[in-house]
Amino acid sequence: MSDTPIIAQKAPYPVEVTAGKTYFWCTCGRSDSQPFCDGSHKETGFAPMKYEAEADKTLFFCGCKATGNAPLCDGAHNKL
Repeated sequence: MSDTPIIAQKAPYPVEVTAGKTYFWCTCGRSDSQPFCDGSHKETGFAPMKYEAEADKTLFFCGCKATGNAPLCDGAHNKL
């Protein structure tokens, strides 16, 4: 399998997060539960990234998997 993630979408995923809740962002792009992990990375070199929300708010999780600010969008999708 490739060590390059699959682009799930070329736009961020807006998500209402809850303070204190832990989220596992998909790093491989294979999950059917984007932007979060569903275990599809099994037998790849990928693992989900743990993110713990500090406040109740809307965050924009990266969909292209090319962000330099993982797991959040930094606009990298605009260069793909």
